[in-house]
Amino acid sequence: MNAYEIAKIAQIASALEVSGYPKPGNVHRTRDYDDMEFEDFIISGIVIGDTIREACDNVDVENPKLGKFILQAVAETDKWIKNNTNLGIVMMITPIAVAAAISESFDEIRESIKVLMTNTSIDDACDLYDAINIADAGGMGDQDEYDVASDNAKNELRENKQTMFDVLKISAPWDMLAREMTSDMPAVFEIGYPTYHKLSKEKSKNEACVLTFLTILSQVPDTLISRKYGSDEALKISMMTRDLLNIKDESDFGDKVKEFDEFLFKNKYNPGTTADLTAASIFVSYLKDNFE
Repeated sequence: MNAYEIAKIAQIASALEVSGYPKPGNVHRTRDYDDMEFEDFIISGIVIGDTIREACDNVDVENPKLGKFILQAVAETDKWIKNNTNLGIVMMITPIAVAAAISESFDEIRESIKVLMTNTSIDDACDLYDAINIADAGGMGDQDEYDVASDNAKNELRENKQTMFDVLKISAPWDMLAREMTSDMPAVFEIGYPTYHKLSKEKSKNEACVLTFLTILSQVPDTLISRKYGSDEALKISMMTRDLLNIKDESDFGDKVKEFDEFLFKNKYNPGTTADLTAASIFVSYLKDNFE
């Protein structure tokens, strides 16, 4: 697929995800947080376009430089927005975008992601660590092994010849995005994308986004919540979401979603990882349409 089209789709997916209302527990068109607001995410989605286009142009499959482009997108975002609005989205979208650029058909994308991730380098790992530090993102890599906050982290990566795939594999047990990127993205391709793709043909873009978000959260406990409050709390939120979806056809469903949004917001449960997976799912759905 054309690099320009892929970049536009990445921008569209970013805008649609944050516009989802009321996407429980996250920033959306009627919900700002103290340190970030709705417009921050719109800006972030726009400014990554050039980097995604560059990443998809003349791809070297043996050395796709995914870490370089993740860092480049996060650094560009940091010029405009001084908080972490899109590290997770960029991490998910970049390998999918590059995979789409080298695939002859939509059905080849997952296999292409696997090839690209396997071919990441030590430089990619170092660039990813720089991106995480620019975004000041908590959780990924801040364990005993290859602590992202350590001054010596990148030297350790080089000494031990750890690629980006390697360090993400280490983070996979506690970080859903790392797990997705090292296991063919099952939450995106088997839950999120099929849900959004079907709903987008039947409902409004907003309803499709919110229902996709809820579907992912109901099946995949959010690791941003689990890192802050523990796995039991993350599972509890997923079970509450599952109960909510059970009444999706009832007349008061919209009101119940708003109540759930208020509950998560007041209790500071922020399913940010689920939002990233939702953006990636929307991205894949639009790629599907443009491959056909």
